[in-house]
Amino acid sequence: MGWARCRPTYIIYFNKNSVHEKQWQYGCYMYDLVIIGGGVSGLAAGIYSGRFLMKTALVAEVMGGTIISTDDIANYPGFKKISGLGLINQLQVHLRDYDVEMIYDRVTSLEKCQDGCFEILMKDGNFHSKSIILATGTEWRKLKAPGEEKFANRGVHYCALCDGPFYKNKVVGVVGGGDSAAKESLVLTQYAQKVYIINRGENIKPEPINLKRVMENDKIEIINNTNVLEIKGEERVDHVVFDRPYRGSKELKLNGLFIDIGHVPLSYLAKEIGVELNDQGEVITDRESKTNVDGFFAAGDVVDTRFKQAITGVAEGVTAAYSAYRYVTNKDIICFCDDQ
Repeated sequence: MGWARCRPTYIIYFNKNSVHEKQWQYGCYMYDLVIIGGGVSGLAAGIYSGRFLMKTALVAEVMGGTIISTDDIANYPGFKKISGLGLINQLQVHLRDYDVEMIYDRVTSLEKCQDGCFEILMKDGNFHSKSIILATGTEWRKLKAPGEEKFANRGVHYCALCDGPFYKNKVVGVVGGGDSAAKESLVLTQYAQKVYIINRGENIKPEPINLKRVMENDKIEIINNTNVLEIKGEERVDHVVFDRPYRGSKELKLNGLFIDIGHVPLSYLAKEIGVELNDQGEVITDRESKTNVDGFFAAGDVVDTRFKQAITGVAEGVTAAYSAYRYVTNKDIICFCDDQ
């Protein structure tokens, strides 16, 4: 790769708090590390890369990730209780102590240069980096039932904390049987008069403490061994159709339906440059957050760890930053894109 291949690059210069200059320039702009993702893993990686004095950019459309929809975090060491948004704010404040550039943009594609570096293509420009940490997390898994797309934000939702207040004294359903679905139902009881948990399995399987809370809440009713086949209504959700009768009918009147059946890893950027994924689409990493592609690391919910928590994601982000630091400092990465 030579200078001739470098495209016009829209460089976005940041100080610790805000953008202070934008310009077009020909040639290439090189970082030691680019972190893709603004959730807990990406922010933690940014803090440590700043401590390692690496020339770092953190790129994300918005900061926070899916954790900002969590109302009550009671299992993050050091905080007896904190909201997801509160935790993200704390991490961002900490990150501003270091010289890490925050770029609010969407990475559209990645390319591996033949000389060892990476090209990061964004909606508003591109630049190069000696190493990458992918911390893009996940998105909510869709039910893929007729009516889901039609009634999105008109009765179909994926975040109780975000949209629960619209259902004061209403009847709502939560599709799912895991811990997240249980917590969503508990949040909804703060607003709704009735909450149905619609579970395809024989029993819901949340953490024991949340199972106890669900079973003790008079507003919650569990419907097991049942699937939602269709979501119906006129302008808004009116009822759902089941695959088997419940109390004599395959239809259940609802004002809203919250879907919580898991998450899909946002790993497409890794896949396009040859990073190995497992059958679930998660990035395969080792204990040092390394992937099969040199210089490419990953952390958080996008990777193939079984236990996905905010605290484990933070630890993985820190590990990935350390591994990237060792990679950049111990390996001669000669790239014609390097900032001369």
